[in-house]
Amino acid sequence: MASVIGFRVLPFFVSNSETKYGGRVQVRSLGDADAKVLSSDSVVANGTTIGGERGKGGTSIDQGNGHLRSKAEEKRRVKDEALETLKPLWNDGYGTETVSDFFDMAKDIVKHDGGPPRWFCPVSCGRPLKDAPILLFLPGMDGTGLGLVLHHKALGKAFEVWCLHIPVHDRTPFEGLVKLVEETVRFEHALSSHKPIYLVGDSFGGCLALAVASRNPAIDLVLILSNPATSFGRSQLQPLFPILEAMPDGLHSAVPYLLSFIMGDPVKMAAVNIESSFPPGQRFERLSRSLTGLLPYLSGSDDIIPKDTLLWKLKLLKSAAAYANSRLHAVRAEVLVLASGKDNMLPSRDEAERLKNSLQDCVVRYFKDNGHTLLLEDGIGLMTVIKGTSKFRRSRRHSYASDFLTPSMTELNYACDQIIGYLRLASGSILFSTLEDGKIVKGLAGVPNEGPVILVGYHMLMGVELSSVAEGFLREKNIMFLLSQAIFSNCFQQNHMCFFILVVHVRLCITRLFRVATDPILFSTLEDGKIMKGLAGVPSEGPVLLVGNHMFFGLELPSLAEGFLREKNVMIRGLAHPMLFSRMFESSSSEFSITDWVKVFGAVPVTGSNFFKLLSTKSHVLLYPGGSREALHYKGEEYKLFWPDQQEFVRMAARFGATIVPFGAVGEDDVAEMLLDYNDLIKIPVVNDLIREAISQNTMKVRDETKGEVANPNLSFPLMVPKIPGRFYYLFGKPIKTKGREDILKDKQVANQLYLQIKAEVERNMAFLIEKREEDPYRSIVDRTLYKAMYAPTEVPAFET
Repeated sequence: MASVIGFRVLPFFVSNSETKYGGRVQVRSLGDADAKVLSSDSVVANGTTIGGERGKGGTSIDQGNGHLRSKAEEKRRVKDEALETLKPLWNDGYGTETVSDFFDMAKDIVKHDGGPPRWFCPVSCGRPLKDAPILLFLPGMDGTGLGLVLHHKALGKAFEVWCLHIPVHDRTPFEGLVKLVEETVRFEHALSSHKPIYLVGDSFGGCLALAVASRNPAIDLVLILSNPATSFGRSQLQPLFPILEAMPDGLHSAVPYLLSFIMGDPVKMAAVNIESSFPPGQRFERLSRSLTGLLPYLSGSDDIIPKDTLLWKLKLLKSAAAYANSRLHAVRAEVLVLASGKDNMLPSRDEAERLKNSLQDCVVRYFKDNGHTLLLEDGIGLMTVIKGTSKFRRSRRHSYASDFLTPSMTELNYACDQIIGYLRLASGSILFSTLEDGKIVKGLAGVPNEGPVILVGYHMLMGVELSSVAEGFLREKNIMFLLSQAIFSNCFQQNHMCFFILVVHVRLCITRLFRVATDPILFSTLEDGKIMKGLAGVPSEGPVLLVGNHMFFGLELPSLAEGFLREKNVMIRGLAHPMLFSRMFESSSSEFSITDWVKVFGAVPVTGSNFFKLLSTKSHVLLYPGGSREALHYKGEEYKLFWPDQQEFVRMAARFGATIVPFGAVGEDDVAEMLLDYNDLIKIPVVNDLIREAISQNTMKVRDETKGEVANPNLSFPLMVPKIPGRFYYLFGKPIKTKGREDILKDKQVANQLYLQIKAEVERNMAFLIEKREEDPYRSIVDRTLYKAMYAPTEVPAFET
């Protein structure tokens, strides 16, 4: 006999008539195959009542006029109405919902709770893009299904989000929950077998996701596990669990309050909707007010998890962990594990390493400052993590072209404020040193104050540790000028490449953002040849191919990408070295780093097929023909082009009628001076062996070029001396149209002439900027800082064009 259940539609699942479809509540029982699913309160969306029942034929939706429409028909209707793409800098809603909202919603749910587990779709998710895959959220111990409340709006753009709700007094065993999720997965797979199904498991939900994946190896699943409870048997709280059973009911109200501090970081929870751009005083005031408002919710959380429910959930966790661990060998799904560094409930970091070694396809991202309730704490949004790890796809294979989602405004602001730092401080950094007697102490007491001193260590990616080391010496030991006598010799042992930095007279403020320190200014050329400030001369409609020169290590990239986003609302798709997309840097302690951010902001591996796909989608494509040879050039080669003899990018552009815009960028010699390059470093004992080994192990080739400087594989990081920052200048030349130029495709000589014309234009742009920057009265950061102090945050002018 089919079971019929009711589910009250709560106020926060209903908004205006335009978004009610996204918030429909589909409820499914744990009965047999004929189980009916309906909502006790009908939700009317644009004249349509969403309810009905689910039989063998699938889910039906009552249209309000006596006719039933199948779920498959409904999906086809929504597919026709859905958007295909997101505009750059879209609103992802991060910060509009807080942990306080989570508790309000959770308490409202438990007041009217009853019946077996079922699915619901939050209205705040809205309507997803066309061909969006389904995402099933599997909750943690709370069972409310509201654990993604901070991420609903962002995820709702890319996925059809369903959340599993397990009522407070439900006692369904773990195998029953596995069956419910499995039936839903199989049903969705039958509807859209070509699309992946995402299972996002939080803690206990991680065990549930792994169990379902192990039983369905043939279904294309993507698992995202946030501090999965597969390590429950090794929990730090195991000795306390027997005490909970013997605790009197009168004292139980304090247990959820205490657990909330153990499971999560209240400060990180309170900081969700507080912008980092606020001044420190204002930020602290808002944080204090938010934290004060959050604490009463924590003390009243015993309504969400009563004593009998808590004891049942602990038993359920034990059986879930045992079930999932016994079947890890059968998991064929793609897995992303999110592990917290301050998880006081589970050894999540160690468990992430174990899962990475046990599962066939597992990637880990480590969040060192977060607690167990990672998804409810301040930090990077879940949608950003999915994009940055290349886990978002609409079909069986990920496509860098068609599966790319443009960055949101939140992502741009976060990247600009936190990532693109000149020597940005890593928040929360702690320095330890070793005394003469071998004792390790906090601080730098063990490091001599008198030079010369050589500090030798390993390099994190792109030297992100340098800013914290530099500030530590400045603040604690007050040796700013003594740093001129110290050589920082940092060897990146993971790929055996060495990076040397000599710090001389460090007088700049190391916490300044890179874009503030260099104050980039962009110029473009109109059709009539007039040069003007801004990007008006660059076409807004694609396909457009931007071709230019690399400054050292691609220093020009962040400001260039940000300029197009902010001024033209255009997303640039850069063709980058495949090494950035490999897993050679992956480990169980890999944090969300610059290699992930380049993917968030549209970079793709430089291959002919990716180039083809980007132009075919009318994108703005960024190409550096000089590649790594230009980005890691030698002394005296600052503005020298190293382009291959081949002109294939010209022919590819002509094939799609793309507009080619040559550009030049200058300013690297105003930021740092190169002291030792490859030719010098290769003469140093020990260092030369490491460099040769790195070159021999680097098997990633981006072109078949076998001659000329561009094919020179002898590249390494040089020894640089920082300078007081000058300014970055960009000049985009007159657009070159290839539409209708069939002669470029048919005649290689014509293509080569255009190729040489583009190269010459890039060189002219650089020469123009090098000459004109001498006329810029605000080329120095000192002059620009004084100007801003006098005229508030107005844009600093430059030379006249």
